[in-house]
Amino acid sequence: MTTLVVLSVIDIVLLIAGLVIYLWIVGGQLNAVADHLEECRDLVRRIATNAEPIVPGVAHINHTGGVVAGALPLLYGMAEGIVVGATHRPPDPTQPEVRPPARPASGTRRTRLGEAVGYEPPGAA
Repeated sequence: MTTLVVLSVIDIVLLIAGLVIYLWIVGGQLNAVADHLEECRDLVRRIATNAEPIVPGVAHINHTGGVVAGALPLLYGMAEGIVVGATHRPPDPTQPEVRPPARPASGTRRTRLGEAVGYEPPGAA
């Protein structure tokens, strides 16, 4: 019976030693997590401090976004009308393509090359 008591005491001591080692490891990991959480807390406070000047602008941005979102159906309808009017229709292969002569967008321009050599065209004043 003394052998059984000795083995039970050894078993209990080993169990307590295992629990101590386990708790020591878990405690170290929890301390590391606590350190990281403190760093995160400091970063969040810094972000909140940096974001304070932005907060009034966010309300304005949200209001502007609401106005734009309200105008989207109207803009979509206008865009559909533009697309319908600008849709490419392929030319009819049975008829030749007739193109008008190209005209400059700004109208005709007067040349200044004659003035550079001392020539004035008749009628120029």
